Amino acid sequence: MMWTRDSQAARAARELQDGFYVNLGIGMPTLVANFIPEGVDVTLQSENGMLGMGPFPFAGEEDADLINAGKQTITELDRTSYFSSADSFAMIRGGHVDLSILGAMEVADNGDIANWMIPGKMVKGMGGAMDLVAGVKKIIVLMEHNAKDSSAKFKRACTLPLTGKGVVDMVISDLAVLARPAKGAPFRLIELAPGVDLDTLRMRTEGHFEA
Repeated sequence: MMWTRDSQAARAARELQDGFYVNLGIGMPTLVANFIPEGVDVTLQSENGMLGMGPFPFAGEEDADLINAGKQTITELDRTSYFSSADSFAMIRGGHVDLSILGAMEVADNGDIANWMIPGKMVKGMGGAMDLVAGVKKIIVLMEHNAKDSSAKFKRACTLPLTGKGVVDMVISDLAVLARPAKGAPFRLIELAPGVDLDTLRMRTEGHFEA
């Protein structure tokens, strides 16, 4: 067994703390909004100018004017506020966002992240990713542990163009949770997905981590 995308999002939601301002990246990280623990009050921020995002709407209740940075329809709360993209990035660059949960193609065991470009294949532009990894206090990555060709995505060194250097604090994959207690420290194994043993994790991982 491995964690599903929903299971990964739910595990990431356990890292949310009451009072946090949180940015959720495009893709799997947006699912975290549906798993915020009861009693934990967080404010979700979107680069396109929204503070206080609610969960995804039910079918038939979508409002095409309410979208997140990934152009998915979302809901608003009674405390939601709207502002320009410039103000949104001022929040990010000014260090006012506590946590960002992002996807990635590669993460290196020194905390480097590559999540915006595959040369010759995927060239969409970096969006707000570089601002997020530089300005947000804590970075969590949600990703599959291995690529479609079975190669490891947690690596000794990233092979794709970097988004940021030494910035990742935690990786939650479909196999395990790896985290480091401080910038510059090595990653440590925090938790294995149900049915995954340490030997399997080591076999499917290229980068170094402490067990």
